[in-house]
This record gives sequence, structure tokens and C-alpha cells, in this order.
Amino acid sequence: MSDEMGFGFGEDAQIVKRTARRFFAEQCPPDRLHRRVAVEGGWDEAAWRQAVELGWLAAGVPDAAGGFGMGVAACVGLMEEVGRAAFPGPLGPTLWSTALLTAGDAGGAWLRWIADGHTMSPAVVDRDGALDGPATVWARVDESGAVRLDGTAGWVQDAGKVEAFVVRAAGPAGEGLYVVEADAPGLERVGDTIWDLTRDQARLELRGVEVTPDAIVAAPGRAAAAVRAAEPTMLVLLAADMVGAAEWQLQTTAEYARTRTQFGRPIGFFQAVKHPLVDVMVLVDEARSLLYDAAAAIDRGAADVEVVARMAKAAAGEAATYASSRSVQLHGGIGFTWECFVHVWFKRQAHSAVLFGDAARQRARIAEALVGPIGGVAA
Repeated sequence: MSDEMGFGFGEDAQIVKRTARRFFAEQCPPDRLHRRVAVEGGWDEAAWRQAVELGWLAAGVPDAAGGFGMGVAACVGLMEEVGRAAFPGPLGPTLWSTALLTAGDAGGAWLRWIADGHTMSPAVVDRDGALDGPATVWARVDESGAVRLDGTAGWVQDAGKVEAFVVRAAGPAGEGLYVVEADAPGLERVGDTIWDLTRDQARLELRGVEVTPDAIVAAPGRAAAAVRAAEPTMLVLLAADMVGAAEWQLQTTAEYARTRTQFGRPIGFFQAVKHPLVDVMVLVDEARSLLYDAAAAIDRGAADVEVVARMAKAAAGEAATYASSRSVQLHGGIGFTWECFVHVWFKRQAHSAVLFGDAARQRARIAEALVGPIGGVAA
């Protein structure tokens, strides 16, 4: 089978996926994860350093910038395993940033920086958490000729873990993309309270943050095109996390239904349990099929990448929402307690479902792409 017929999963991509599954099984089993994030309120930085040593941050970096250039399909396989394990760490945000830098004008040096094991998170979404709205940060040139950034960028993922941010800012000549290091003078990270225990989120408060010329990775007027080019990749990588998490929810709940007995039988014997589990399986398989198709389309440079990527994100969001509700409900009374592990995945899925736009928003954008604004007004 050719790579194209196999959705781009060549031998290297399969090795990465298998290695990730073994790594997470050893370093991030559910009981250890639950203790870390739900009891201790932290994350396993030692495990993250081991993940960095495996070279995963370089997976999406082009060969020319010192990375592995493995393609989106390989990164999707990796992110599926990240979601399956609900692994706390800034791998997803760094891969999203890699897509933005690759689409920009001058991100080569920063791509090499990522390939060397450094982390970054995008600060490019609008006030609703989507990627297609206006920038919320302003770029100005002061009297000395230096570029300075002012404003607030929200919905920044794993802001407390990464070393730098890709900030989208508007100016007189249009929107640009700028790299701001986490310790830059004038930058404050204000943490948000979110349900997800495996990630943190913050808003960046920028007050006169100076940007050096080498940190301008998309010139003014070029950011919108770069974000549009990177958006399909960002959507499918997030969808992959959701599909992997939904698969864990399905398998874990099915195993519970096989072992938990009631009225003298395993609860999986009863139609009220087995039928919802089948529905979850169908939704997960549908989302995975759309996900792999979208990843292969991006790697091939297909013309319809925006549509298929939004289809994948929408399907993954619906699979995540239903798998979450059934995993808690079918665990019965224990499913609603702090001691049950499924709530960790439930909360991660709830957060992912709305990030970069929920299913309804994705389908509205698909409709616009296919038939234009309905009634002459954009959704």
C-alpha cells in the first residue's frame, strides 16, 4: 500500500506512534496522571523532558530547518497518543506554532530553535477563541524605530509551560506575526481558570513589549495569509488529540462494562449500556476517518484542505462530547466522583471541543467555503 493510500502513515510515522504509546503507558498511566493533575495539581516535568529527548518537537519542523520533516500525518498519529494519555505538556501548542512559523515569511531561525527542544505557543486567536477573527494586539513603531506590542491576547494554551509565543498583532500596514519570549519585559501572563486539569490557559498582557527584527516572522500584512495556511494543520492536530482521547474513553468504559456486574450480569449485557457504546464507536471511527483524510490532504497540498480540516474538527468535537457524557454516565455513581479517572478526560475534551471554534462554527465556515455567505452575511 502506498503512503497516499495509507493516509500518509509510512514506516517512520508508525514507529513514532508506537513509541509514543509505549512511552505514555510507562510514564503517564491513568493513576499517575490522576494523582499529578487532580490531587497534586501539577504536571510531570521529568516525563516531559524525556519526551523532548525523543525528538517529538522536531517532528513537524521541515528538514531545511533542522527538523525531521515528517509531515502532518505523522504528527497526527503522535497527537492521537497524546490525547489517549491526556499527557500534560506543550507538545500540541509547539506543533501549532511550528505550522505558523512554517507558513510565515521568516520563521527559519525559530523553527531551528524548536527543533533544538524549545517550546512555543500561539497567541493568534480572536476573542471567541477562533482563528479567523481580528487580532487583539496592536503593533506600533515608537520614536526610536522599534516595534512594540500592546494589548491582550487570550486563549493561550500551556502559557505557563512554554518559552515563547507567536503573537498576532495589527498595525497600520496590516497584521503581522511576532515571536515574544516568555520573559520579555512588559509581558505578563495572567492565568485563566479552566476545567481542563491537564493544560493551563492564560491571557498575555503586553505593555510596550519590544520586538527585535529577527522576531518578526510574518511581516505586516502577511499574518492573515500565514494563519489561513496554518489553520488546517492546527485544526487537525487538535482533532487528533480529541480522537485519541475519545478512543481511551470508549475502551475504558467498554472494559468497565465487561467487569462491573449488576443483577447477576456484566452491565455490558444490557442494551441501555451496549447501544450507547456502539454509538460512541461509530462516532470515533467517523472522526478518525475524516481526521486521517484531512492530514493526508494537507501533506498532498490538496485544494480542499480547509473544508476537510474543518470537517475533521467538527466530527472530533461531536465524538468527544458524546464519548465524554457516556463515559461518565455508564460508570454509574462512581463516574461522578473525584476518584474516577474519566473526569480528567471529560474536562480535557470539553476544553478542546471549543478551542479554535466548536463544531457549529466549523460547519458554518464549511458552508461559507462551499456556497458563500448565507444571505450575503458571514456566519
